[in-house]
Amino acid sequence: MGYGPGEPYEQGMLDVGDGNLVHWEVSGDPGGTPALVVHGGPGAGSGAGVRRLFDPARYRIVQFDQRGCGRSTPHASDPAADLRHNTTVHLLADMERLREHLGIDRWLLFGDSWGSTLGLAYAQRHPERVSAIVLVGVTMTRRSEIDWLYRGVGRFFPEQWRRFADAVPEADRPTVEPGQGSAVALLAAYARLLEHPDARVRHRAANAWLTWEDAVVSLEPNGKPDAYTDQPPDARLAFARICAHYFSHGAWLDDDALLRDAGRLAGIPGVLVHGRLDLGSPLETPWSLARAWPDAELIVVDDSGHTGSNAMRGHLRATLDRFAVR
Repeated sequence: MGYGPGEPYEQGMLDVGDGNLVHWEVSGDPGGTPALVVHGGPGAGSGAGVRRLFDPARYRIVQFDQRGCGRSTPHASDPAADLRHNTTVHLLADMERLREHLGIDRWLLFGDSWGSTLGLAYAQRHPERVSAIVLVGVTMTRRSEIDWLYRGVGRFFPEQWRRFADAVPEADRPTVEPGQGSAVALLAAYARLLEHPDARVRHRAANAWLTWEDAVVSLEPNGKPDAYTDQPPDARLAFARICAHYFSHGAWLDDDALLRDAGRLAGIPGVLVHGRLDLGSPLETPWSLARAWPDAELIVVDDSGHTGSNAMRGHLRATLDRFAVR
């Protein structure tokens, strides 16, 4: 259940340069605690459902679609959309530009999956602009995490992983197995396929990518079936293309940088909510982060994986209620 999703009372397209326009919208109470929703993916776009976690009478809820996805333009489903100016550094600058545009001094960051990586990176660069941090399905996009999600976890799904790898034509397919090698070359091969001039090639690659993502979460008892493939074709293509672009470059983050620099978050209260059954993003990631960030609390949800559960949503609502100013 949760709160009603409400409707935005303000929205627009923010010119962030390089020909990119970022869609943003604000809902809830204009005088409430400012909160920025940092969506996952990368490339998933923001949706109305997340607003059910926030009390609309106590939060000023800011949402935006990261470059290339959702209602932002140009859309990554268009092969002509240039992703050279779509990197983690660009997204961090977009977030800060949006804060200034809306006249917000400090805001709570709510990050989901990839959004937790991006939220952490923002908070470590601009700690004076962050009042609190709530993360769910926590990732830090370390090389080991990328390699696990697109190779290592294939030990649990060998048949599905082989179909994922074999969707890359043999001439361009690197030698990699679930238990050995590295996923980077495979992801780079996907990135090339997703920019292929033939639309049929692009869509086949996107479908293979999202089918693998669905396989990884398929054992979650309370999750959403077909969470990744159940999207319109353009959204599927943008998601896969942006993911391959980011992950084949290690998200342009120094490996372990977010864990190494967790001390920069000192004084910022944080809550990390994570499903024990999350195969794609194992619990070790938020556990390590909570040990390095003295102001963080880790909540482990035993019946949840990456796509959530009613218990997980209950923890998130209770946490956000705690941080809201009455």
